[in-house]
Amino acid sequence: MSPRARPLGIEGAYLLPYEVFDDQRGLFATPLQGAELRRVSGHGLFPVVQTSYSVSHRGVVRGLHYTQAPPGMAKYVHCPRGRALDIAMDLRMGSPTFGHHESVLLDRTDPVALYLPVGVGHLFVALEDDTIVTYSLSVEYDPRNERALYPFDPDLGLSLPEDPAPTLSERDRAAPRLARVMEEGGLPDYRTCVELEEALWRREAPV
Repeated sequence: MSPRARPLGIEGAYLLPYEVFDDQRGLFATPLQGAELRRVSGHGLFPVVQTSYSVSHRGVVRGLHYTQAPPGMAKYVHCPRGRALDIAMDLRMGSPTFGHHESVLLDRTDPVALYLPVGVGHLFVALEDDTIVTYSLSVEYDPRNERALYPFDPDLGLSLPEDPAPTLSERDRAAPRLARVMEEGGLPDYRTCVELEEALWRREAPV
């Protein structure tokens, strides 16, 4: 196992390095390596049912997003172009790391990918124009199941760059604050999320 592959400070989330090979033709990279994930986590990747990517201008903030559980959604994330400040936050009520967040720089200088389990919130800030972030997903995206928290809510405690002025979607700008969502019981349950993820592992393809 690479010495840099490690668990994050969020239960069930992992950081996985990968190499980028440059030559006169361009580059070649393998950001998703199932065997490496198994070595660091004890399980392989979920069956991927959808891949998506976004292209963002500098200053764009996408998130903080999470998926209602069930169905729940696990993600594998990397940044093949540009630079992004990627933030994962444990939103699973009852989790031993509930409320904890980790910030990871995604770029070409020190390329890493992130495995984010069911129930963990995700946000990133584009630090360069034309930043691409790709997502491998365990379920198909359904807007009816997606939830969001206002990323600049002080109760989240996220340190987000404010230069240039952040660009948010209308939905993210109008997203509720953490206290309101907790009061309404809108955060995912930890045990439910673990059970949903364990079901994904049972369906994984052998590595």
